[in-house]
Amino acid sequence: MTYDDVLYAERDGVATITINRPEVRNAVRPKTYEELTHAMHRAADNAEIGVVVLTGAGEKAFCSGGDVRDQSERNPSIGRTHMRRLFALSSVMRMMDKPIIARVRGFCVGGGNELQLFCDLTVASEDSKFGQVGPKVGSVPIWGACQLLARYVGERKAREILYTCRLYPAQEALEMGLINQVCPVDDLDAEVEKLCQEILLKSPQSIRIAKLALNAGSDKDFYPSFFPNAELLASAYGNEENMEGINAFLEKRPSNFAQFRRR
Repeated sequence: MTYDDVLYAERDGVATITINRPEVRNAVRPKTYEELTHAMHRAADNAEIGVVVLTGAGEKAFCSGGDVRDQSERNPSIGRTHMRRLFALSSVMRMMDKPIIARVRGFCVGGGNELQLFCDLTVASEDSKFGQVGPKVGSVPIWGACQLLARYVGERKAREILYTCRLYPAQEALEMGLINQVCPVDDLDAEVEKLCQEILLKSPQSIRIAKLALNAGSDKDFYPSFFPNAELLASAYGNEENMEGINAFLEKRPSNFAQFRRR
């Protein structure tokens, strides 16, 4: 595959996958998801790779979530295809027998935050921000946040994050257990490299077993929930309430969801 939205590099046992759409804060579109899936398989299948780093190009964002311009064209049929696309990417990330480290600088929100939830570890610069935006744009983060977020931050905090769509600075994300480490911007690459080297010194078969054993617990939350909720969300794509959130975002105006609370 020739990549347009993703950069892929391998060096000394580390594969680095970069979402390369800085002009839209690394928002992901269908092509991006497909290229990420291919790149993840490529890293997974290379026995010489021991760690994968997932990051975003530029200084403004790791990933700002789904590209709303693409979402404006969704209907239930397109939505079901999209859900299968999401599942393919998250499956290879969770089934990959080597750790994935999210290297975060800037915004890590919406589907971007779900991407970092699918990673094993997250190192963020101190200027990063985390959160979900689904209900703000007429959607819901059923890809991973509804299933995994409460495991990291507790159910009460997860409900706050999902319902309010607040953004949380990196230090607060660290304190709530959402990420592993915060560092100054200038130290981000060095800290990620240090973590990679720590892992590469360990037994690969032991790391492999540990990752799959850890995933076994959360798999029971993720997989049974994803499929029915994916259908529910897909069936809502393109309806009036869904489009109000999308159109408001594209038109740079406040959403008027109050109109949908009526007798």
